[in-house]
This record gives sequence, C-alpha cells and structure tokens, in this order.
Amino acid sequence: LCLPVCSPLLQEAKCAYIIIIMAVFWCTEVIPLAVTSLMPVVFFPLLGVQSSKSVCLQYLNDTNMLFLGGLIVAISVEHWNLHKRIALRVLLILGVKPALLMLGFMIVTAFLSMWISNTATTAMMVPIVQAVLDQMDNTEYDVTMMEQGTGQTNTVIELEEKNAADPTSVHVVSNGQVPDDPRSSEEKRLRKRICKGMTLCVCYAASIGGTATLTGTGPNMVLKGQMNQLYPNNNDVVNFASWFGFAFPNMVLMLVLAWLWLQCSFMGLNFKKSWGCGTERTAKEKAAYNVLKAEMKKLGPITYAEFNVLLMFVLLVLLWFSRHPGFVKGWASRLFPEGEKYITDSAPAVFIALMLFILPANKPKFIGWNPSISDPEQTEEDIKKPFLSAPLLDWNVVQRKMPWSIVLLLGGGFALADASANSGLSAWLGHQMTPLGSIPPWAIATVLSLIIAVFTECTSNVATATLFLPVFSSMAASVKIHPLYVMLPGTLSASFAFMLPVATPPNAIVFSYGHIRVLDMVRSGIVMNIIGVFCVTLAINTWGRPMFELDTFPAWANSTTNQ
Repeated sequence: LCLPVCSPLLQEAKCAYIIIIMAVFWCTEVIPLAVTSLMPVVFFPLLGVQSSKSVCLQYLNDTNMLFLGGLIVAISVEHWNLHKRIALRVLLILGVKPALLMLGFMIVTAFLSMWISNTATTAMMVPIVQAVLDQMDNTEYDVTMMEQGTGQTNTVIELEEKNAADPTSVHVVSNGQVPDDPRSSEEKRLRKRICKGMTLCVCYAASIGGTATLTGTGPNMVLKGQMNQLYPNNNDVVNFASWFGFAFPNMVLMLVLAWLWLQCSFMGLNFKKSWGCGTERTAKEKAAYNVLKAEMKKLGPITYAEFNVLLMFVLLVLLWFSRHPGFVKGWASRLFPEGEKYITDSAPAVFIALMLFILPANKPKFIGWNPSISDPEQTEEDIKKPFLSAPLLDWNVVQRKMPWSIVLLLGGGFALADASANSGLSAWLGHQMTPLGSIPPWAIATVLSLIIAVFTECTSNVATATLFLPVFSSMAASVKIHPLYVMLPGTLSASFAFMLPVATPPNAIVFSYGHIRVLDMVRSGIVMNIIGVFCVTLAINTWGRPMFELDTFPAWANSTTNQ
C-alpha cells in the first residue's frame, strides 16, 4: 500500500491498484476477509477514485438487505430446530437402503441449504450421518460376533470329529480358534468406503443446493448486486423467481449426477445390494431406521413456535415467487401503484424478518376474569407468567448467529464493482478483450467456468465471484454478447469448491470427522467439478437461452459500454 496519494496516475489505474491489493489479501487471507472488504472505504476516497459517501452506500444496499432478511429467517428455522425435523422426516420416508440413504442425505441437505447457510446445514446433517453410521457399525459387529460364536463352535466340533478319523489331516489351534475369515477385511474396506461416501455426499449436496435460490449462497447475491450496480436499467432481470427457474433444474441435474458418481466411486453399482430390490431389511438397516426414529421422537410433536416459523417461511417463499413472476402481473404491481418500480425482493424478506420479532413463541392463553371459575393453583401460576409471550426470535440470537463477515464481504464487492464502472476500469478491460469476439460464446462460457471452478478452490467463493464478475461484464460488453451468458456460469462455478477441505466451510466440517483423506476429496472433487461445469454449460445453452433471451445483446447492457 505504498502508492503515493498524490500520484498522477489515471483513475482506472488507481482503482485497479486497490483491486489487486484486495485480491492478494483475499487469496492469502493475511487479514480476515471481512477486514479486507473495508479497504475501499479508506483508500478510494484517499486516492480520489470515489467519495466516502458513494463508497459507504454500497455496504448496505438493496441486495445486502435481501441477504440480511433471508439470513434472519434462516436463523429462526435453525433456532427452533425446524431444519432437523424436516431432515429426519424425509429420511424416514425415503428409507435406509444404502443407495436410498445416501440419496436421502443429499436431498435433505440440498433442500435445506437452499434456504439456510451451507455451513449450518452441514453442521446439522453430519452428526445425524455419523450417528446412523455408528449404529450400523455396532449392529454389524454384534451380528458378526454372534455368527462367529456359532460358527466357531460348529467348526471345532467338525474338526474334532475329523481329527478322530484322521489325526494328520487338519491342524487345530489348541484354544479352538480358527483362522480369520478373509471376508472380514473386505467388509471393513467396504464399510470405510461407505463412510467416506456418506460424509462426502453431505458437503457436496450443501454446495450444490445453495446454488438453487438467490439467497442460498454468497456468489448468487454478488451477481444480483453487481447486475443492479453495473446495469441499473436491467428491468430486474435477475430476481428470486427467474433465478430459481434457471438454477433449480440445474441443481437437480447436478445432484443426480453427483449421487451416481458417489455411488460408483464408493459403493459400486450393485443394484440388488444398494437398492435392496425384493429383499428384507438387514439388521444394519433396521438399526439405522431406529436411530432416525429415536432422533425424531426426541423432538416430540411440532410446537406452536415451529409451526409459526414454518408458516412465515412458506409465506416468504410465496411472496418472493409471486412478486414478479414474469408471465403474469405479480402482487407488487397489482396491490401497489408503480409497485414493480419501488418493491424488490428485499421488501418481503425484511417484512417477514420483522414479523419473527413480533409473533409470540407460545400459544396465547385466555384466562377468565373470575378466578373462582378456574383452578386457583393454575390461576396463581398464570398470574406469575408475563402477560405477553416471548417472540419467535430474540435479537441476541440473531447477533450471535448472523455471519456479519459475509455482509461486509458483499458490501466490499459492490464497492469494487461500482468504482470499476465509474472510474473507467471496466470500459478499459472491455477494450482489451475485444479479440475474444472471434471465439464462440459457448466456448468462452465453458472456459471461464473451468477457470472459476479451479480458482474458487483456493479462495473464498464470494471473493472469487466479486473479483471476476465485473471483468466478465466488461468482456461481454466488448464482444457484444449478453452479460448473463458469461456471468451466470461464472456465478454458479464459484460455488463448485469440491476438491479441498479448505475450499469451503462444509468441506472442512466433513473433513474434521476423520473419515476421509485429502486425496479422497481431490479424486472425487475433480469429477464433481467436471460434472458442475458440464451441467452449467448445458443449462446456459438450453433452458437459459429463452428464459433470459441470451441470444440478443440487450439495450440496458449497451448503456454502460461507453462509461
């Protein structure tokens, strides 16, 4: 940071200097990511790139408020253990055959990570997986010991009879033990592979599931914010409904291919054994089912608070989808004059967040005015209780569980994007990339997806999206292709951190349980990255084209090319 403040360098050069410094700090993590994100507040005004007022406005803009509202709802779901109830219910429905159990873990993890943080989902799911695997192992050990005990007695009798007939034919160990069955070592290896597959499927499903919704993971919010930043007149092309329509089918396809890959890699394609077609449940499967049932029983019946949180969650999703569906008028334009212009996805998110601090956690009790009518003891207890019940959510809980660092990281990214556009750096980068116009757009998108998928293994997903998306935007403007044609694949690929334990928190959580080695994660992760890039390329060139009109260069994108 030794660039002189009064340097005669151009605006774009000063902006590029700060971006390079921040990129190095984000990649090496010499100071916390969130602290690096605050650098624009200091250095952009000092170097004359932007005023403090302009920079600070980016740290809590519309997109950050949407993310904040979504996170508060997610915290309420976690706080009342609603996510655990949903997970156990789905697993009990799907069954406990090895293939179905893995599929169940992946479906539940992916669904939950669509709405709550990938890290929280993984932290909740891995102990459930661990408990099921431990119980299966213990049951198998007990059954094996019983079989060995019975088999050992029979073997000793047979050997003694054979010895009486021909003493030289068989050598028996004096204590009656027989040599170890070679199948036991094979079973141990299989069991180890199943443990690896079952734990890896959770962190992979968390990363995949987060891509399906706009608020599911940080990079998606970076795209939303930078689209609004770089293209203010984009007609709200990326909103909750349009993103879900594009990304959810991609998530389902990725999840199925990931499940098949993990099946092949760790369990083999023995359909009879994995699916249990026409077979009864084994002792291991019964044990696994009993563990899930016991965990469900511990939760008890659904509480009033859980029901209220579920109601608020469903209402929020409905409000997001119906605000501006695209094919019909949404509630924003029908109920409010010029609603489409004024109301964005952040309004319902913050409204539901406010409701969680107002609605009671306990069912209201109506007590008669005359104490003689009711039980006197009950009346005394009720008098001691506060008149108003505690709300569904308390600010102390939010303060403790809110990932404030991500909010600052997003804000820092939006400040960089805004400064890049206003200083002329984006336009300069765009002019340098004009020769790429001779390459087919699908090839550009595929190569960029691969680059992002590799880069995101070494640095934060949000930081990766923050650094690359403005560059992709400039490149799209220079070669006259739809900005989303390269920005959508880049955003999704930023979540494909499958290869290293340090790549993303879900990977680190799974790795900490000790079932897998780094090499196991690298081997599986390489194929997972290929699957991810293949699915994104397919999505952007099939249903993505008509959905976002990717074959045309939109007028709203043209307005920023001459900045």
